[in-house]
Amino acid sequence: MWHLPDRDGTPVARCTVERLMRAQGQRGVRCGKQLITAKADAAAMRPQDHNNCCFTACRPNQLCVVDFTYVPTWSGMAFTAFVTDGYSRRIMR
Repeated sequence: MWHLPDRDGTPVARCTVERLMRAQGQRGVRCGKQLITAKADAAAMRPQDHNNCCFTACRPNQLCVVDFTYVPTWSGMAFTAFVTDGYSRRIMR
Protein backbone atom coordinates (compact mmCIF):
# COMPACT_ATOMS: atom_id res chain seq x y z
CA MET A 1 0.00 0.00 0.00
CA TRP A 2 2.77 2.44 0.84
CA HIS A 3 4.39 1.88 -2.59
CA LEU A 4 1.34 3.25 -4.45
CA PRO A 5 1.97 7.01 -3.90
CA ASP A 6 5.59 6.52 -4.97
CA ARG A 7 4.41 5.45 -8.44
CA ASP A 8 3.20 9.03 -8.99
CA GLY A 9 6.61 10.38 -7.97
CA THR A 10 5.48 11.37 -4.47
CA PRO A 11 7.42 9.34 -1.89
CA VAL A 12 5.51 8.76 1.35
CA ALA A 13 6.95 7.21 4.50
CA ARG A 14 5.57 3.86 5.60
CA CYS A 15 4.75 5.22 9.08
CA THR A 16 2.65 7.99 7.49
CA VAL A 17 0.60 5.45 5.54
CA GLU A 18 0.19 3.35 8.72
CA ARG A 19 -1.00 6.40 10.67
CA LEU A 20 -3.49 7.46 7.98
CA MET A 21 -4.86 3.93 7.62
CA ARG A 22 -5.23 3.60 11.40
CA ALA A 23 -7.10 6.94 11.52
CA GLN A 24 -9.56 5.59 8.92
CA GLY A 25 -9.97 2.29 10.74
CA GLN A 26 -8.17 0.29 8.05
CA ARG A 27 -5.68 -2.50 8.62
CA GLY A 28 -3.15 -4.16 6.38
CA VAL A 29 -3.32 -7.88 5.62
CA ARG A 30 -0.54 -10.12 6.89
CA CYS A 31 0.46 -13.19 4.92
CA GLY A 32 0.78 -16.46 6.75
CA LYS A 33 -0.38 -17.65 10.12
CA GLN A 34 0.05 -15.44 13.17
CA LEU A 35 2.46 -17.02 15.64
CA ILE A 36 1.48 -16.94 19.30
CA THR A 37 4.54 -17.74 21.38
CA ALA A 38 3.02 -17.59 24.87
CA LYS A 39 -0.35 -17.14 26.55
CA ALA A 40 -0.34 -15.50 29.97
CA ASP A 41 -2.33 -17.17 32.73
CA ALA A 42 -4.09 -14.49 34.81
CA ALA A 43 -4.34 -16.84 37.80
CA ALA A 44 -0.63 -17.77 37.83
CA MET A 45 1.76 -16.32 40.41
CA ARG A 46 4.27 -13.80 39.09
CA PRO A 47 7.88 -13.73 40.30
CA GLN A 48 8.92 -10.74 42.37
CA ASP A 49 10.53 -7.83 40.51
CA HIS A 50 14.03 -7.53 41.99
CA ASN A 51 14.86 -4.31 40.08
CA ASN A 52 11.56 -2.46 40.70
CA CYS A 53 11.42 -1.87 36.91
CA CYS A 54 14.57 0.25 37.09
CA PHE A 55 16.77 -0.96 34.25
CA THR A 56 19.68 1.46 34.66
CA ALA A 57 23.11 0.54 35.96
CA CYS A 58 25.85 2.76 37.40
CA ARG A 59 28.72 0.34 36.76
CA PRO A 60 29.46 -2.73 34.64
CA ASN A 61 28.17 -6.14 35.80
CA GLN A 62 25.59 -4.52 38.11
CA LEU A 63 22.51 -5.41 36.05
CA CYS A 64 22.00 -8.21 33.53
CA VAL A 65 19.07 -8.10 31.13
CA VAL A 66 17.89 -11.18 29.21
CA ASP A 67 16.26 -11.02 25.77
CA PHE A 68 14.42 -14.03 24.34
CA THR A 69 13.75 -13.86 20.62
CA TYR A 70 11.93 -16.14 18.21
CA VAL A 71 13.41 -16.18 14.72
CA PRO A 72 11.44 -17.65 11.79
CA THR A 73 13.43 -20.11 9.67
CA TRP A 74 12.52 -22.34 6.72
CA SER A 75 12.26 -25.36 9.01
CA GLY A 76 10.24 -23.63 11.74
CA MET A 77 10.91 -21.24 14.60
CA ALA A 78 14.35 -20.91 16.18
CA PHE A 79 14.80 -19.63 19.72
CA THR A 80 17.67 -17.34 20.72
CA ALA A 81 18.55 -15.83 24.08
CA PHE A 82 20.98 -13.02 24.88
CA VAL A 83 22.30 -11.84 28.24
CA THR A 84 23.13 -8.14 28.01
CA ASP A 85 25.01 -5.93 30.48
CA GLY A 86 22.69 -3.11 31.58
CA TYR A 87 25.56 -0.60 31.77
CA SER A 88 27.45 -1.14 28.50
CA ARG A 89 24.51 -2.70 26.56
CA ARG A 90 26.90 -5.38 25.26
CA ILE A 91 26.04 -9.04 24.93
CA MET A 92 27.74 -10.94 27.74
CA ARG A 93 26.89 -14.58 27.01
